[in-house]
Amino acid sequence: MTERQKDRPWLMRTYAGHSTAEASNELYRRNLAKGQTGLSVAFDLPTQTGYDPDHVLARGEVGRVGVPVSHLGDMRRLFQDIPLEQMNTSMTINATAMWLLALYQVVAEEQGLDEEAIAKLSGTTQNDIVKEYLSRGTHVFPPGPSLRLTTDMITYTVNHIPKWNPINICSYHLQEAGATPVQEISYAMSTAIAVLDAVFASGQVPDERRGDVVARISFFVNAGVRFVEEMCKMRAFGRIWDKITRERYGIEDPKQRRFRYGVQVNSLGLTEAQPENNVQRIVLEMLAVTLSKDARARAVQLPAWNEALGLPRPWDQQWSLRIQQVLAHESDLLEYEDIFAGSHVIEAKVDALVTDCLAEIDRIQEMGGAMAAVESGYLKSQLVSAHAERRARIESGEEKIVGVNCFEGTEPNPLTADLDTAIMTVDPANEERVVRSLHDWRDNRDEVRAQDALSALKKAAAGDTNLFPATLECARAGVTTGEWAWALRDVFGEFRAPTGVSGAPVAVTAETGSPLAVVREKVARTAADLGGGRLRLLVGKPGLDGHSNGAEQIAVRARDAGFEVVYQGIRLTPEQIVAAAVAEDVHCVGLSILSGSHAALVPDVLERLRRAGAPDLPVIVGGIIPSADAAELRRAGVAAVFTPKDFGITEIIGRIVDEIRTANKLDPLEVPA
Repeated sequence: MTERQKDRPWLMRTYAGHSTAEASNELYRRNLAKGQTGLSVAFDLPTQTGYDPDHVLARGEVGRVGVPVSHLGDMRRLFQDIPLEQMNTSMTINATAMWLLALYQVVAEEQGLDEEAIAKLSGTTQNDIVKEYLSRGTHVFPPGPSLRLTTDMITYTVNHIPKWNPINICSYHLQEAGATPVQEISYAMSTAIAVLDAVFASGQVPDERRGDVVARISFFVNAGVRFVEEMCKMRAFGRIWDKITRERYGIEDPKQRRFRYGVQVNSLGLTEAQPENNVQRIVLEMLAVTLSKDARARAVQLPAWNEALGLPRPWDQQWSLRIQQVLAHESDLLEYEDIFAGSHVIEAKVDALVTDCLAEIDRIQEMGGAMAAVESGYLKSQLVSAHAERRARIESGEEKIVGVNCFEGTEPNPLTADLDTAIMTVDPANEERVVRSLHDWRDNRDEVRAQDALSALKKAAAGDTNLFPATLECARAGVTTGEWAWALRDVFGEFRAPTGVSGAPVAVTAETGSPLAVVREKVARTAADLGGGRLRLLVGKPGLDGHSNGAEQIAVRARDAGFEVVYQGIRLTPEQIVAAAVAEDVHCVGLSILSGSHAALVPDVLERLRRAGAPDLPVIVGGIIPSADAAELRRAGVAAVFTPKDFGITEIIGRIVDEIRTANKLDPLEVPA
C-alpha cells in the first residue's frame, strides 16, 4: 500500500464507578494511568433515579452498580486531581442528566475554569429518556416534562458548552431488550426526530444555528456477535441519519450531518456458563464497530468477561482495555481506507436495512412520533415480543450459544475456580457510611440558600423558562440529588411505563408433547388440586433495578403456561410487593433483581410475608447472584434461585409449579411427555 498516515484510535473508555466517590476517583486515576483515553462514569441507581441514599427505595442499592453522587461534595471528590479541561467524560445518566451536568460544571468552575474554559469542556451525558421507558427503567418524569428537560439541556449546552454532547441517543439498551437491527435503528432514529423537533419548536435556538444542534447529537450503540450484520447496521445508521438531517432539517454541512456514535458492546450475549467464551465474543463485537473506517465508532467501551457473574474487578476491566489497545496499536487496522468499500454483499445488506428502517420510522411518525408510541405501549410490546422470539430460538436450539445450548462439556475453569473471588463485592457497610456523609452534608450547608434554590427551581418548572440556570443554583447551594428530583416530581409528577407483557404474542408453540404443553398440564392439575381457580404468580421487581427483560419474559411464559400473572412493573418496595401478594392471594412470588441488592431486599420480603401471615408462600429469586449469595438466600427461606445459566424459561416455570406443590404439601407431579 502507499504510505499514509495511520488513523487516530477511537476514545478508549471503561464503564466504571462503585461504592463511594473516593473509591471511584482512585479507580479512574488508575485507569487513566493504564492508557485509558476517556472517562465513563457509572452512577448508582439512586443517583440515576433521583433518590438520596437514605430513601426507602435506595436501600440495598447504594454504590452497587455505580458511584453515589448525592451533592456537590460527592462530585468534587469524584473528580479530585483529575483536570476536567483535559478530560473527555461520558456520564451514563438520563432522568437526572441536567442535575449531574450542573454538578460537573460547578466542579469545573471550582477547579479554576473561567467561562471561556467551561465552553471547552468535552464529554457526553446520555440523557435519552425514551429508551428508559422501554428497556432500562431509570425514568422519573412523564414523557412531556422529560422531553422538556432534554430540550433545555441541549439548548443550554449549545450556547454555553458547545463541545459537549448533551444527548447520547441509545439503541444499545434496545438491543439488550431484544430489538432486531431494524427495530434498533428505527426506534433510535424516531427518538432523535422527537428530540430535534422539540428543540426547534422550543424557540430557544435560532434557525441559523440548527446545524450546531444537529452536530452535537450523538448515539450510543450496541454491537452483537453477528458482527457482519452489526457492521452493516452501523453503515445503515449513518445513511439514514444523513438523509433525515438533510431532508427533514435542511442541514447542508456534511460535517454537521455526520453520524457520531460510541459503543458498549453487547452484554446480553455474555454467559455465566463457560464465561471464558465471553472474551472472544467481546473481540468479535468490537470488530463490528472498528473494522469499517466509514462507520467506525468515535468511542468504545467493552464489558468484562465476568459481567454475567457479578461486578468486575479492576483487573477484569484492565483486560477489556488491553483488548482495545492490542487492536489499535498492534494490528494494521488503522492503516487502511474502508476495507468494505465496493462489496456487493455489504451493499445489499445495508440497502435492505435502510429500506426496512425507513418504513418503520414512517409507521412511528404516523402514530404521532416516538413519545406517542411509548405512551400507547406499541414500542414496548414490540420489544417484548422480539425478545420472547429470541429466547424461544435459543431454547429450541435454533440459535446456538456455545457452552449454553451446545458444546456444553467443559474442563474445570481456573478463572472461576473460586467464584467468590472472581468478582468484586461491595462492602455492605458502605451504604451506612454514604448515608452518614449525606446527613453531615445537609447539617453543614446554608439551609436558607438551599431552600430558596429549590423554590426557584419549582417556579421555573411551573413556567416555561430554561431549567438549567435554576439547576446550577441548586448545585451551588448544596441541594441534594433527591431534593432536586422531588422538587420536579412535585411539579411534573412521576411516570409508570407500560410493561408490554399483556400485548406480547405467544412465542413458544405448545403442541402435544412439547415442553410448554407438559408444563401447562402441570399448571392445570396443580390448580385443580388446590381447588382455587387458576394458579397465580406475582412477578416483582424490588428496589431500583429497572432492567425488566427477565421479569417480562418470565411473566409472558407463565401466562402462556396458564398462570394468572400479577406484574406491576419496576421499582417497588418490599412492602408494596408483599401487600400485592396478599391482596391477590398468589401461589408464588418471583423476585427479579440484577443490581446486586438481593442481599438486602429479599430477606426483607421474606420477613414481611411472615408478618403478613404468609410464611409458607414460596419465594423464588432470579438475577445476577453469586453462588455464595444464592446459598445464603436459600438458607434464609428462598425456595429457588435462578441465574443467567438457567436459560430455559419453560423449565423455570415448571420448577415454579414444583415449588408451589411442595409449599402446599402436594405430592410431586410427573406429567408424562
